[in-house]
Amino acid sequence: MKLLSSPTRIVAALQTVVPNLTIEAVAETGSTNADLLARLDGLRGPLLLVTDQQNAGRGRSGRTWHSERGASLTFSLAWPVRVPLQALVGLPLAIGVAVAEVLAEHGIAVQLKWPNDVLADGSKLAGILIETAVDRQPGARLWAVIGIGINLTANAALTARIGQPVAALPDAHAIDRDTLLAALLGQLCLTLQEFEEVGFAAFAARWNALHLHRGQPVRIIDQGQSVVEGIAIGVDAQGRLLLDTPDGRRSIVAGDVSLRAVKA
Repeated sequence: MKLLSSPTRIVAALQTVVPNLTIEAVAETGSTNADLLARLDGLRGPLLLVTDQQNAGRGRSGRTWHSERGASLTFSLAWPVRVPLQALVGLPLAIGVAVAEVLAEHGIAVQLKWPNDVLADGSKLAGILIETAVDRQPGARLWAVIGIGINLTANAALTARIGQPVAALPDAHAIDRDTLLAALLGQLCLTLQEFEEVGFAAFAARWNALHLHRGQPVRIIDQGQSVVEGIAIGVDAQGRLLLDTPDGRRSIVAGDVSLRAVKA
């Protein structure tokens, strides 16, 4: 079966110079994140792994990320980070900004849902999962493995598996998947380099400009329970969600909590 993604074409379309970057494509796997986490001990530099079909994709809090061959763009990037683990708190939000800005360059208007979802017309278009690990090489480097899944086309089978409406790219047939992936990869690498230099503060205003729930009542869910409600203001320089509540302003760290809109 011919691969849908071509590393050669991705490299040719990539406009960002990233030393020691490797790009691989596989027809099918369980989870690109899991694959890269298992290979960290042997990596010498950043590695992008893209698959046509992912059978055991993971989302936040142990949820499943569903994908379908030809209907999804699913990939992970292993990146050796140059900052301590505690400095990565706002990284999922910065990655969300990167994805949103690349999609905007392709004429696709999206918004961001805290902390790591990309939505179009109120439905989920893309998800982000970042996992970290330390390798066992000399020097014990810290790695961030950044998994991204994007719904390219509306697919009845995929929607049925997810169990709720999902968004897809308008005119996806007119978008070359390797060109799009090259643009995403280049922006991700630039984002990671900028994040390592200055942290999330450089991305906060850009994230807030894309904030889906700004000024709206929301509730924060932790382990299935509503723990706080308030008006979503935006995020601060650390990536914490700011809520105006009856008891004053609260700042929420992402962790494993989720955000839900409060219906009137």
